[in-house]
Amino acid sequence: MRKFLVVLDDTRECLNAMRFAALRAAHTGGGVTILSIIPPEEYQHWMGVADLMRAEARERIEAHFEVFAKWMRDKQGINPELVIREGDPVVEILAQVNEDPEIGILVLGAGTDKSGPGPLVTQMTRNSGNLPIPITIVPGDMSKERLESIT
Repeated sequence: MRKFLVVLDDTRECLNAMRFAALRAAHTGGGVTILSIIPPEEYQHWMGVADLMRAEARERIEAHFEVFAKWMRDKQGINPELVIREGDPVVEILAQVNEDPEIGILVLGAGTDKSGPGPLVTQMTRNSGNLPIPITIVPGDMSKERLESIT
């Protein structure tokens, strides 16, 4: 089964990337892997504090994931899997793609700010030559209706 890998973060454009991945997976008989990455700087404190911060970050991620997972299950018939990794986002995305041979497409949401599409999209497009799969970049301001019509 081909899986769509989508990154779960706190950006607005993440929503469109999630929608696109779920709709494409539903229409093509694929699956969805949702990857969330805890940056290393979030827990580089004293050991006890770091463990607590890591646990809290995981709880936030799991709660956020459940919102998307419920929508995917109820509306699209897709049961996504959650993967949580710790480290540099680009390194962890590349590692996930290389470790899971079923991942066929990386789906990212592009920001709508005048400063550009966002740091993750910028970094991943720079590293696209190192990826064994294509990247789909979904505009952050694309309407739900337009997303549905193109998937």
